[in-house]
Amino acid sequence: MNLQTTHRLRGVAVGAAVGDALGMPLEFDLASPPGKLIREMHAGRLPAGNFTDDTEMALALAESLLALRMLDPQDVSTRFLDWYKRRPPDVGIHTTNVLDCIEQGETWENAAVVVQKRYPDSAGNGSVMRSWPVALMCWHDEEMLYTWSRLQSRVTHTHEECIAGCAFINSMIAQMINGTAPFDAYQRALAQVDMPEGLRQTIRLAPRRKRDELRNTGWVRHTVESALWGLLNTDTFEDALVQVINLGADADTAGAVVGALAGAAYGLEAIPEAWKIMLRGEWPLQSGSILRLTDFITLADHLAGSLNADARRVFNSRNQAA
Repeated sequence: MNLQTTHRLRGVAVGAAVGDALGMPLEFDLASPPGKLIREMHAGRLPAGNFTDDTEMALALAESLLALRMLDPQDVSTRFLDWYKRRPPDVGIHTTNVLDCIEQGETWENAAVVVQKRYPDSAGNGSVMRSWPVALMCWHDEEMLYTWSRLQSRVTHTHEECIAGCAFINSMIAQMINGTAPFDAYQRALAQVDMPEGLRQTIRLAPRRKRDELRNTGWVRHTVESALWGLLNTDTFEDALVQVINLGADADTAGAVVGALAGAAYGLEAIPEAWKIMLRGEWPLQSGSILRLTDFITLADHLAGSLNADARRVFNSRNQAA
């Protein structure tokens, strides 16, 4: 692995957490006026620089991947439930409904399906915001990347747009880690990833949207749309992130997604030093342990080197059994 690839891998993990933290104080706000864009870490419902549930769920997923060297949805759901029982201050409605169901004794498969049937139009961004650890683990294995990106979504979000959104974003991340330019990665992922036509049309139009057309809500379409708009209409990590988080609304989640994308495109060194220095957050919740920049760098390094031959053998055997 060359140094540039290492920087891009690290940029994904740090970029996602920085985007989450930078967007945190702007969550639920209206879009900032174009001439008054926020460019610094500020306090909101959490102290300045703190990441939120978007990063916490990604950390739970990452720890499961590292512990088992593969994606096991049962283990992922158990770790999500442990996180949920620690009473995080902000959890998405759909995720809450699924984890409540699991806490009451339902299996992860049934819980997600039951909640989706109860709310058939629910297509939130709760699985796409946390999906980047799969891209870091599978950055050089396209088949496993697609399969596990979809499977980690299904633990809580079974709507086809959520599942496809995770596969699409992770496809772009992996391609950019491997040196593909952002727009080329966008075009290739659009051509390669199966998805519902409504989401495909949103993705096609995203780069050409005007700022005042972007709603940036908790709907997975809107999050993917905003992240792509920011990435593909700027040429630096900082500008991509600043443009997206200043859309307000679900700013922390859109920030996490564009942060992961831009981190893959530009690498760790492109992330402003002031943002990296301020990044922090308690993990696990209620443990008193604080994660900072170096912890995310270490996490990225471990994920990037954790996919081994044993994982591939298990993956192949499961596919054959299916």
